[in-house]
Amino acid sequence: MKLNLKIWRQKSPDQKGGFEKYSVEANEHMSFLEMLDVLNQDLIDEKKEPVAFDHDCREGICGACSMVINGRPHGPNPGTTTCQLHMRFFKEGDTVVVEPFRARSFPVLKDLVVDRGAFDRIIQAGGYISVNTGQAMDGNSIPIEKDLASKAFDAAACIGCGACVAACPNGSAMLFTAAKVSHLGLLPQGEVENSRRVLNMIKQMDEEGFGLCSNVGACEAECPKEISIENIARMNRYYTSAVLTSDFKD
Repeated sequence: MKLNLKIWRQKSPDQKGGFEKYSVEANEHMSFLEMLDVLNQDLIDEKKEPVAFDHDCREGICGACSMVINGRPHGPNPGTTTCQLHMRFFKEGDTVVVEPFRARSFPVLKDLVVDRGAFDRIIQAGGYISVNTGQAMDGNSIPIEKDLASKAFDAAACIGCGACVAACPNGSAMLFTAAKVSHLGLLPQGEVENSRRVLNMIKQMDEEGFGLCSNVGACEAECPKEISIENIARMNRYYTSAVLTSDFKD
C-alpha cells in the first residue's frame, strides 16, 4: 500500500526544523520501523539524507523507538511501542504525521531522535538499592506477599521510553519516576532507602525541568506498558512521609 508521510526533519538541536512530505510503498506485515527503513533506503538511492530515528531491540522492551505518530506517542495502537506497531493499522493512501517527542527536557538531537538523558540522571539520583557485592541471594530467601510482588513487577515493566512525558500537557515525568520508586520501594530490599530515594529522585526530576502532575491521566493512557497512575499516588505518599519524618538532607 502507498502511504503519504509528513516527517519532522531537523539537522541539529540549534537549528529550526520542519515537516517534509514523502511517499512510501509498504505492506501490512511491516512494522512501523521497517516502513521507515524502506523510506530511508529510497532516500539513500536518491542521494538524499535518510531520516534519523532511534531504535534498538525492536521487540518493545528497550524504549528507544520513541516518536509521536498522528499525535499519539507510539501511535494509535494501545499498549504497544512504535516498533510493535504494524502497518495493518493504516489504510491505503493514509497520511501519517511523524514527529519527535515534544518536551523541554527532551531536546531534539536530529529529526526524530531526542535526548532522554534526563531519565538517566533521575535514575542515578536514587533508582537503585545499596547492597554488598558477592554471590547473589536465592530468589526465595525473603518471603514477599504476592500482592506486593505483583505491584512491584507491574511497576518494573516501565521501559523508560518517555511516552508519559510526551503525552502530558505539563511535560511531567511523574509516572516514570513513580514507577521506579514503586518497584523498588514495595520490596524489602528497597524499602529501607525509600526516604532517601524519593527525595533525591523528585529533586532531580524538578532540576531537569519536568512539569508537575495535574491528574490528567494521559500518561497512563499512552504508556506502552500500561503503568498505572496509582504509582504516582504511592510516590506522593512516600514523599510526604519522607518530608515529614526523615532527617536526611541532601
